[in-house]
Amino acid sequence: MRETVLEAVLRSADAPSEAQRNRFAAFLKKQYGQEVPLRWEQDPALEKGFRMEVGADLYDWSLEGRLRQFRERLEQLNPAGVSVIPLMREAVRNWQPDVAPEEVGSVLTVGDEIATVSGLEHAAYGEILQFSSGVKGMVQDLRPDRVGCILFGGSEAIESGSIVRRTGKTAGIPVGDGFLGRVVDALGMPIDGQGDIPSEGYLPIESPAPGIIDRQPVNAPMETGLLAIDSMFPIGRGQRELIIGDRQTGKTAIALDTVLNQKGKGVVCIYVAIGQKSSSVAQLVENLKHKGAMDYTIVVNAPASASASLQYIAPYAGTALGEYFMRKGQDVLIVYDDLSKHAVAYRTLSLLLERSPGREAYPGDVFYLHSRLLERSAHLSEELGGGSMTALPIVETQAGDVTAYIPTNIISITDGQIFLESSLFFSGQRPAVNVGLSVSRVGGDAQTKAIKKAAGALRLDLAQYREMEVFTQFSSDLDETTKRQLIYGQGLMRLLRQPQNHPYQQHQQVILLVAALDHVMQTVPLARMDDFRTGLLTYIETQDQALCRRIDESGQLSDEDRETILKLSREFLTRFQTEAAEKSGE
Repeated sequence: MRETVLEAVLRSADAPSEAQRNRFAAFLKKQYGQEVPLRWEQDPALEKGFRMEVGADLYDWSLEGRLRQFRERLEQLNPAGVSVIPLMREAVRNWQPDVAPEEVGSVLTVGDEIATVSGLEHAAYGEILQFSSGVKGMVQDLRPDRVGCILFGGSEAIESGSIVRRTGKTAGIPVGDGFLGRVVDALGMPIDGQGDIPSEGYLPIESPAPGIIDRQPVNAPMETGLLAIDSMFPIGRGQRELIIGDRQTGKTAIALDTVLNQKGKGVVCIYVAIGQKSSSVAQLVENLKHKGAMDYTIVVNAPASASASLQYIAPYAGTALGEYFMRKGQDVLIVYDDLSKHAVAYRTLSLLLERSPGREAYPGDVFYLHSRLLERSAHLSEELGGGSMTALPIVETQAGDVTAYIPTNIISITDGQIFLESSLFFSGQRPAVNVGLSVSRVGGDAQTKAIKKAAGALRLDLAQYREMEVFTQFSSDLDETTKRQLIYGQGLMRLLRQPQNHPYQQHQQVILLVAALDHVMQTVPLARMDDFRTGLLTYIETQDQALCRRIDESGQLSDEDRETILKLSREFLTRFQTEAAEKSGE
């Protein structure tokens, strides 16, 4: 029951007749359960139709209002692959203006992409609001006398006192197979100049994460093609693996190599660029096109020039696109580059909405910001199609400080992290993976048996080398065993160097690991290691193609195949050393 005294204000060009007043009075009594006094105000602009305001409710039967209702009805048509013309004809033939009230409010203040609105008593958190200028916004702050709204367009056309309407819809994004190979903004609109994208549905950008019953264990590998990662920190389909490090240490390069490595594997890749330079994103897209990877990739771009509102919703929009494919039973890889800038965008919006700042001026719910995003990545149960979404969030650190607020938050949400170290990067070790601080909490469950068997004690050997390297800095007199151990460790580190945009196939990783861990490369000079590695792969692929194909297809490494690899590796080593001796003799 409404306790406030209501008054209806009727606006039209001509005064209503007595019969019309009686019909209005009967309608109002039926709608509100009480007698509602009616006051008429002349509005010459409303020659065809009228508007009636009752408290916060608006009944808009003006020509403009009816046209808007009709347009919204047409926008709701979902052809689902059939011709839309018959549906439009049926909609025109059967359409009647809606007599339900619209809840409208007015703008109190506007600025910095934030608007405060009064009069929307029933507005919900996350609901889309429509401003009279055509700009849309999303409710982000609910207070007793007003709501705070973030804007998805320029605020220049919005003035204090202008009309705001509820839409009853939550923020969403169109989805469909047509998005593959395209670059879109955070609202799903194409920004690559290739025309409109046919959609097959509409999904909310925020949705609940799958429950425990709806998931299954992470047990299938998502190969990155990077030897240092696949051998020691494997990533599984449905996992969330953080890539963390200072700026300019190769974080994006790891993510893109992983995308390139999915070619021909049926994986849909989504790259979400948050706060990046538009030129950098354009270069990245060109690189993907050149490598033939855009055919299975979607780029969601909210550049640094975009508003904080669009940067805030971009990763959720990308995740909604990923959920569309995941629910169809497909495997999805999504990269968030990067969540540090996403947190800054949310902090900006929160401070403008006058929320209390906490640690490092971030609001108290900044942990929930990323947990509700990353929890949506999962390996769905077979009953739900068995699809998966693997997340590679990227976080930037300052001077390698992983104990800062945002890094520690996301480390606690994800299933492991790949830590990139600046000193390794600048010494030429790329990818600059720190073996000691990196971890995958899924571990061997996300490895093929071939890689697991070939990798053996690689991580332990590297840890021993790093520890020994520190102690030998203070000693010049080393025994032969220590020297051999250092040379072996240096060779392993050199082996893990990998050129950008050149991911390895599974059989190539197995060949290199088997040869290295059996000390075949022990006598190869570090300066010649790259030539030896390239030559070894070419030699074995030429000598025994069936072996390589068998490893790729089965994911297994038999003892016979291992012995064959070692035999061919030693043959190539002899040839390599002979050729090197001949060149030095010349």
